[in-house]
Amino acid sequence: MTADARSVVEMSDLQTNATTAPGPARATLGGERQSRKEQVALALFILVPFVALVAAVPVAWGGWLGWTDVAIAGGLYAVTCAGITVGYHRYFTHKSFKPRRGVKVALAVAGSMAVQGPLVRWVADHRKHHKFSDRDGDPHSPWKYGESISALWKGLWHAHLGWLFDEEQTPQHKYAPDLLKDRDLVRVSRDFWVWTLVSLAIPPVVGGLVTWSWQGALTAFFWGSLVRVALLHHVTWSINSICHTIGERPFLSRDKSANVWWLAIPSMGESWHNLHHADPTCARHGVLKGQVDISARIIWLLEKLGWVSDVRWPVAERIEARRAG
Repeated sequence: MTADARSVVEMSDLQTNATTAPGPARATLGGERQSRKEQVALALFILVPFVALVAAVPVAWGGWLGWTDVAIAGGLYAVTCAGITVGYHRYFTHKSFKPRRGVKVALAVAGSMAVQGPLVRWVADHRKHHKFSDRDGDPHSPWKYGESISALWKGLWHAHLGWLFDEEQTPQHKYAPDLLKDRDLVRVSRDFWVWTLVSLAIPPVVGGLVTWSWQGALTAFFWGSLVRVALLHHVTWSINSICHTIGERPFLSRDKSANVWWLAIPSMGESWHNLHHADPTCARHGVLKGQVDISARIIWLLEKLGWVSDVRWPVAERIEARRAG
């Protein structure tokens, strides 16, 4: 999976375009080149949470971590991670199921609160990745520079983080035209900066109210906003880098996608990446025995509640046909 972060600042360009077009399609068409201002903002949105992640151990050791912080950070991590894995990825990119309108909007909002970029931009990038996976044109292949040790280290940096600063932007009208026709999704994507602020504000507000103290608000912001965003960023980006470099490949695919078991829990099943590239529209990625796929279980629950339908569950014959060897 590629979970592709973009800056809050780029949304101002989307809003500018929206004033010149009556229909929803043009309303989310951002520029196809990234400005210096956007790159600086993107760097800040990556660097500040990462600094907090690095400082997490000494901060926790110093006693600035309580169960309220753990609950807030863990709960919001689960919601926003599901917004990416179930929403941005399995539904909006690959159409693995059909949700009711309320579920569709909720998934779009939850994914936006992961602070990985506007919905339409994220989907366009990921669809382009699948079209050119590990070949020329892939936005974030770790094999971009070759297969030598030095080239692979450079490629890993590019796949994990460096590609976010490429000036060339994926054309949304080419790779996500279906999303641009949906007024609900256009609005959520355009308001990405709002959902980013909401995502960062919820932890300190809840932490302050629960503990009734400024210290509770501050520690909740540190753990529930900054550390949570940084952790989810790097787990998501690891699917781009690590899961296209090392791991097991039990299924046939035209790229180097692989399964990395130790990322399965934090990524909610996205690291069973080999099957995903062998069968992209399948709603479950962990199809083999013992492969925990939390995102697939969430889709299963939504189906049982009658909130989603036409789920593309794995078919035994189809899975066997993709077996390597």
